[in-house]
Amino acid sequence: MDNQFTAYRIEKTDTGIVADFQQMSVDELTDGDVLIRAEFSGINYKDALAATGAGRILRRFPLNGGIDVAGVVEQSQDGRFAPGDPVLVTGCGLGEEFDGGYAQFVRARGDWVIPVPDGLDTRSAMAIGTAGFTAALAVHRMEQNGQAPGNGPIAITGASGGVGSIALDMLAGRGYEVVAISSKKNANDYLGALGASRILHPSDIDFGRRPLEKALWAGAVDNLGGEFLTWLTRTTDFWGNIASIGLASSHELNTTVMPFILRGVSLLGINSVETPRLLREAVWERLAGDLKPPHLDLIASRSIGFDELPGAFQDYLDGKVTGRTIVAIPAIA
Repeated sequence: MDNQFTAYRIEKTDTGIVADFQQMSVDELTDGDVLIRAEFSGINYKDALAATGAGRILRRFPLNGGIDVAGVVEQSQDGRFAPGDPVLVTGCGLGEEFDGGYAQFVRARGDWVIPVPDGLDTRSAMAIGTAGFTAALAVHRMEQNGQAPGNGPIAITGASGGVGSIALDMLAGRGYEVVAISSKKNANDYLGALGASRILHPSDIDFGRRPLEKALWAGAVDNLGGEFLTWLTRTTDFWGNIASIGLASSHELNTTVMPFILRGVSLLGINSVETPRLLREAVWERLAGDLKPPHLDLIASRSIGFDELPGAFQDYLDGKVTGRTIVAIPAIA
């Protein structure tokens, strides 16, 4: 095996965060007992924050970027995996505390590594990636807590992003009435193609001021936080579930206990990084089965080469990206 490979490495210097392609050896990778020959990764908003220094994502420097990876096992000291096995890792500290998926080789701890389930391959696994896993985890937990299509409409904020797009697609595919909320007016056709029954823009919303407003939703998936999440707590109907996924708008939540004790609303926190392994395996099995997004090719219609990675992040920071981007990692020559 050639010990040298290419990685997109993020470093902290006296002038700030810098990232570029570097040659490194397997021995330089952070610890793990499964060595993966990477085939695909993806871009998440968190990846853009990390690579540009726009957000404080990395907990140590230097590190290879990329919170997701899929490929085949090259070597394994974990008896659950053998060379040639197709596997994936999403979250688990990749690209934050451990060397991530923007590299031709990735080393991971066995408990993080998930076999690519039947019905998916390494490319489609990264079309889904952390964004799709997070969306599926939200739907899984909502349904465990009684959410069903017959209960009424589901609102999705940030619906044109990676998590929102996949949540919309899988919920509509399961028969839910889904209302997409997005600031991108040029995404209406896209959201409609994914199954949105209605599309709202922030200017259409009366956020209200009362602790409880007219009930509008049987449930919600929120990517934004702030006034959007506050509004959802005020307008979700009896026994509805709100899956809180992100804070793209704000980390603040200004609400009262009234939605929770008078309407029985449940606010479900979704942490896709620290998901226990058994739950992670169960959700990935559903992603290859009943939660597989019906329009995944439309959502992940953008695929870039490894060398194009540095130029891809700014569009994420500027809010110009719709859906998912797949990153193809070249094989070592």
